[in-house]
Order: sequence, then structure tokens, then C-alpha cells
Amino acid sequence: MSTPKLNADFLNKAVQLLQDARSRVVHTINQVMVVTYFEIGRMIVEEEQLGKERAEYGKGILNELSKTLTLEFGKGFSVTNLKQMRYFYLIYQKGQTLSDELDKEKTLKMSADFELSWSHYLKLMRIDDQNERKFYEIEATKNNWSVRELDRQYDAALYTRLTLSRDKKGVQKLSEKGLILEHPKDAIKDPYILEFIGLPEKPFYSESELEQGIIDKLEHFLLELGTGFTFVARQKRISFDNKHFRIDLVFYNRILKCFILIDLKIGELKHQDMGQMQMYVNYYDREIKLEEEHKTIGLILCQNKSEAVVQYTLPENNEQIFASKYKTILPSKEDLKLLIKEPK
Repeated sequence: MSTPKLNADFLNKAVQLLQDARSRVVHTINQVMVVTYFEIGRMIVEEEQLGKERAEYGKGILNELSKTLTLEFGKGFSVTNLKQMRYFYLIYQKGQTLSDELDKEKTLKMSADFELSWSHYLKLMRIDDQNERKFYEIEATKNNWSVRELDRQYDAALYTRLTLSRDKKGVQKLSEKGLILEHPKDAIKDPYILEFIGLPEKPFYSESELEQGIIDKLEHFLLELGTGFTFVARQKRISFDNKHFRIDLVFYNRILKCFILIDLKIGELKHQDMGQMQMYVNYYDREIKLEEEHKTIGLILCQNKSEAVVQYTLPENNEQIFASKYKTILPSKEDLKLLIKEPK
């Protein structure tokens, strides 16, 4: 009697179920470890406060605790690591402490405040500005960033770039809620950092090479674009009056519920480029978008632009057409500061 052949869908679901369970277990372990490190940090701080000569007393605590924990549990409890746990508590304390005996229910409740891994928090703790640190914590949690992705977004100064087009109230909202897309301009950065496409090695490149580089690294480009973006098409052809035009890249944003058309320009932005984008946007609004969708956004990515040309080409109440610079190398911190401080 032959063994019956199992349904492939059934097998896939069983595999997926176990994979999801493993992921949840790993996530739970990470959360519990982070809470435990937080608690160790609290205990160190509170013990230090009992000493009359805090500096020397604190140093003695760390040395003795490191020896004891290393002997009991092995690597991971050096004086340096214990200092990080202490600093972690000092940064993230919110009046929340555990009793001397770790209570399971309280531990699980506190773990909800720490959704990232310890490696994420080690990176976040190196960010001095509290508002900036909170922004990256929210975005890393919301977008499920790996530590590498968090590093990249921080090195590319995502927070700083987003603050440029926001007033004081808007900047504060970034640190409280992360990036919330309510208006078209919320989705726009200036500049965009495209170091991942690998073009810096070429002194000269064409628009088609730039486009191909983006397509080859589409996942990275979507991460740079931000929350809610999905890819629709490249070299999208639109036709009318026996004339044909091609839009370099077309995306859709699920949160803003609108199309985003992107044109790539090598060199200086010209007013004709914005006029062409206005035509693309008008066509999409009148021929493509559904009634319940919002107005199309047009974004021109260029190497350089005159703010005066942008200002006088676009209407004063413009909320659809945007022009941003792009960089194919990751600028140094000094260069980035100069870049983002250019008058807008």
C-alpha cells in the first residue's frame, strides 16, 4: 500500500506555522533579555547610590559583579557591558522598576516597552539627542528595521533630512510618533541618499544607468523612499495626440492613497523638467487615478537645482510637484550638515 501524497499547500502551511513560532520565540527571548539588562542597570545605579564615595564605590561594584556573573554565566558580562546596561537604564528609566525577585507578569508588561533587540539599543544609546533617538526607535520598530538598516538610516541622516521641511511642532511630532504621512510633503526628503546603487565608481553616468541602479537595488530604494511605498512600473508609457512619453518610475503609497511619479535628471534641474512633470501628474489625475484616490504626486530627483527656479516655476499653493537633490555617495557628516543647511 503506497503512502498518500500530501497536499503541497498543507505542507507549506505546516512549515510556515513552525517558522512563525520560532520567530516569536526568538523575539520573546530578545525582549526578556533586554528587560533583564535594564533591571541589572537599575540594580547597579541603586547600589551605587548607597556608597559615600560613588565613583570608587561604583567602579568596585562593576568589577565585582563582572567577576561573579562571568563565573556563573560566561561571556557577556564584562565591565564595559555592565556600564552599557547601567547607561541603558539611565536613558530609558520611566519610573518603572521590578521587585528584587523578577515577577513574570511585570517582566512581560515591561517587555512591551522594549520591542527591539539589545543590538538595536546599543546603537540607539549612542544618539545623544533624545528626540532623534526616539524617532529612530519608533521607525525601527514600526518598519522592522534590522540593525544594519538602522545604521544605514542614521548614517544617511534620515531624521535631519525630515526636519528640514517641518516647523518646531512638526519636528516634535517626529520624536513622538515617528514619520506620519498626512500630506504629500510629508513623504518628501531633500536630499535623497542613493549610495547603495554603486555609481560613485563612475565619474559619468546616464539617466538610464541611474534608473537601472535603482531597479537593481529596489528594496533599498523603497527603504529610502519611506513608509507605505510600493513599486508599480518603470518607463511607464503614456500617449495622447499620437505622442508618446515615458515616466521613469511609478510608485504608489498605500497610506497617502496616491501615485508617486519619479523622473530622474542628470545635472541641473530646468523649468522645462517641472513643466513635463506637471503634464505627467495631470494625465494621471485625469486618466489613471480612481475617484477615491488622492491627487498624484510628482517628484523630480536631480543632481542640482536652483531654488529660485523651483519657486517661480511652481504655483505658491503647490502640493503636488516636488524637486529634490540626490547623492550617489554617503556624504561625510560635515558635508551633510552643509548640504541640509542650504537656504530653501
